[in-house]
Amino acid sequence: MRAKPPALGYLRKDVSGVSQDWDEAQMRSLAKRLGYELCKTVTFGAGTDAPMDRLVDVVRTFGVDAVIAPGLHHFGNAVPGELVEVCDLITVTPQQTYSRSALSRIWA
Repeated sequence: MRAKPPALGYLRKDVSGVSQDWDEAQMRSLAKRLGYELCKTVTFGAGTDAPMDRLVDVVRTFGVDAVIAPGLHHFGNAVPGELVEVCDLITVTPQQTYSRSALSRIWA
């Protein structure tokens, strides 16, 4: 059993650009503050095929409780429904949690 709940970082390289290192540091810092163990950071680019399908596969493979991202702009400014069906989504800026349980009640 893990001491802390596991989480993944996620960002789009083309969105972060030269701020990628900063974005990664901010995700690690937020994960630590919220009590998560950041297992890995997944980075995709503009040319990545089916990025949400691939991210959901990684979430299931690692069995994480949350994905931490710099902001919704890394998801096209929308909460990805297929992701929050399997884990919580936490954004750094603004700091917001999109809970799988809360959203499932709204969408039901």
